[in-house]
Amino acid sequence: MSKPLQPQSAIALTLLLMTSTAAAAQNSPSSTTKLLSVTGPYLGQTPPGLTPKPFAPGLVSTEQTLESEVLFLPDMSALSFTRYEKGAYPDLYVIKHHNNQWHQHLVSAEAAKTYNAQFSPSVETLKQHVVFKDIPVVGYTTSSAGTQFFYELDLKDGSGHMSYSRLIDGQYETPIKMSDAVNQGKYIAHPFVAPDESYLMWDAEKEGESTPDIYISFKQKDGSWGKAINMGDKINTPLYEQRPKVTPDGKYLFFWKGDVKTNADGSRYVVGGPHWVDAKIIDTLRSKQ
Repeated sequence: MSKPLQPQSAIALTLLLMTSTAAAAQNSPSSTTKLLSVTGPYLGQTPPGLTPKPFAPGLVSTEQTLESEVLFLPDMSALSFTRYEKGAYPDLYVIKHHNNQWHQHLVSAEAAKTYNAQFSPSVETLKQHVVFKDIPVVGYTTSSAGTQFFYELDLKDGSGHMSYSRLIDGQYETPIKMSDAVNQGKYIAHPFVAPDESYLMWDAEKEGESTPDIYISFKQKDGSWGKAINMGDKINTPLYEQRPKVTPDGKYLFFWKGDVKTNADGSRYVVGGPHWVDAKIIDTLRSKQ
């Protein structure tokens, strides 16, 4: 087992993955397209059970390069991810499903901004609403009812918290800081809320930990959020787990797993990529709350 990431490595990794889309948008070469030799949903991959595994080895997840999280369009017609190779600029890939075939596009700088907006709306989009304008929002997630769950984060010391704002009569209410049931530990980040707001997932470093794990809280009958539950050793390891997201069809939980390695000269580099697991793993945790 690789050594756990130290806090300074966690900061570097978080910065890298946070800026991956922007870097790809600035530096991708002209678009190229190729037909992949796979058919069927999810790039023709055999679905995982309740034990996570890398997503699409050789197509998306590789041992030689670093891949970011995988994002899907709401209608599941396409997915995107960013790939990093040593000594090269990151590349943004979009893989589209059409007529039961998958077409991989290496996206150009000119097209990247458009694709980014489709797969992951920017914080600037949220800040178009006046109640968020002066808040240092880093990232957010939106429920079907329009409730925004967002986080603030100081990468220097890991301080920060999550808040939410409901859409009421077409207007967003003044944001409300979430309780200590959710806001525990440092580097609280990357929330994902169920469309019906029945649960909320995120990653954070708890006391005594040096790397983030993924946590979940279930909404209680009184409308409050239950105490954070570690999602267990099938998902969380001594490595770096973050960015949980359930696919738009509700079938699978995707998340990112990575580590930091050391070269012979003492320099460090990041490895890792997207993993997936049956979303039924969420139901196995409900009884714990």
